[in-house]
Amino acid sequence: DERRLRVRLHCAAAPTTGDSALLERVVGNLVENAVRHNVEGGWLEVRTEADTSGALLTVGSSGASVPEATVEQLFEPFRRGAQRASGSGSGLGLSIVRAVVSAHRGSVAAEPVDGGGLVIRVHLPAAAAR
Repeated sequence: DERRLRVRLHCAAAPTTGDSALLERVVGNLVENAVRHNVEGGWLEVRTEADTSGALLTVGSSGASVPEATVEQLFEPFRRGAQRASGSGSGLGLSIVRAVVSAHRGSVAAEPVDGGGLVIRVHLPAAAAR
């Protein structure tokens, strides 16, 4: 509220299996980063959905411009974008996200948003049928 962010949530059921505390940390890290690195009056969108191959979580937000060539580096431990170097945070959030997603046999990818910001997509395997 203090930063006047416009938040949109599109949360459909997206069942997967795994360690609930770690998967919660994935969501928390992505949303926290989207708020922390956003701009005054910016936007943030969280979407969950499922398809035949699994669960998809997408977190996108406005923010500083992120050069395409540096996006992958943001997933390395202690790496932060140049515009974020003086900000808060340890630079571990996205590396933790990648490690947890990988441990759950999933994938994570990011891409810059035209005009500034980032969209991060997490894909996790579908929950096993019972």
